[in-house]
Amino acid sequence: MPPIRLQTSRNSIEQEGRILLAIQAIKNQEISAVREAARRFNVSEPTLRRRLRGVQNCANSRANSHKLTEIEEETLRKWILSLDDRGVAPRPTTVRETVNILLKARGTTPIQTVGEKWVYNFVKRHPELSNRFSRCYNYEYAKCEDPKIIGEWFNLVQKTIFQYGIDPDDVYNFDETGFAMGLTAIAKVVIRAEYYGRRSLL
Repeated sequence: MPPIRLQTSRNSIEQEGRILLAIQAIKNQEISAVREAARRFNVSEPTLRRRLRGVQNCANSRANSHKLTEIEEETLRKWILSLDDRGVAPRPTTVRETVNILLKARGTTPIQTVGEKWVYNFVKRHPELSNRFSRCYNYEYAKCEDPKIIGEWFNLVQKTIFQYGIDPDDVYNFDETGFAMGLTAIAKVVIRAEYYGRRSLL
């Protein structure tokens, strides 16, 4: 017989799954009445009504400063690191807009949003991330680069080409000044903290 704690956790997960299915059925207009959805999926009607109003599951709810669930925050962190690895680190405004899109997709009323300080607090919660100012890469800096670091960069390019199946015809070369779409001046970006000191950053 499984431990009581394990059984309780399993029941909680199963109940949460039924609630999510009930919410989806109502939003897809497969079931029109909340009471009927609660009956079909064997969940509490008051609980279902609270969740439809945007109240999160207690197990997933966190402080108001977080807004996102742990899974959503982890996904956002990986997305930022992935962009940074490809040389297109996002600006804080881009991160904030992305979070607001995620919150809007929940369909809650009123729609939740995050403020200007949210990204700063998010980066602070994740030591592997950092806010830095970027600037155009200068040729004088390039001449002083360590050959080992340059070799690592080319290895990363080769790895990226294989990973994403990039066709050789879609590979372009740019001069020492660098190339960044939409980046015309110094701008703050969210990057991988361990790279600080190895990049052309203010």
